[in-house]
Amino acid sequence: MKPGHNYRIVTNNPLVRDILGQWYEIDYSDITYREVLVKVRDLIYAGHTLFTHPLSGSVKPNETPYKSILVSKVPGTYDMDGTELMSNAIIAFDKFKQLERHYADYHLRDFQLIDYSLLCSALDVDAVAGLSKRNPS
Repeated sequence: MKPGHNYRIVTNNPLVRDILGQWYEIDYSDITYREVLVKVRDLIYAGHTLFTHPLSGSVKPNETPYKSILVSKVPGTYDMDGTELMSNAIIAFDKFKQLERHYADYHLRDFQLIDYSLLCSALDVDAVAGLSKRNPS
């Protein structure tokens, strides 16, 4: 794993928190996917830079409860492109009909793994290596 001195991961995914938390600053909250988008939008408004696309992957926003987004650790100059991406992501999310779903634990673990894998790909880190060091729970 590579240390993430310049990154902050905003997530509602406990797998991301548990595995990547030793290398990256994790901003974890037990919130919805949409609330993660709004939280990141607010960080972008405050001057943080957006590093990963808010709607990455092929899983539709209404099909998964988990989302992890990479932003700068420290605010800097205003990120106009990031602001536009976040606004459009929230609009796109709102276009999907939100279904009231109750997933079994094994489905939730699958969704956590998908989100974790997408984030690891963006970070250029070995997702499997992180999983192999995780204490089974």
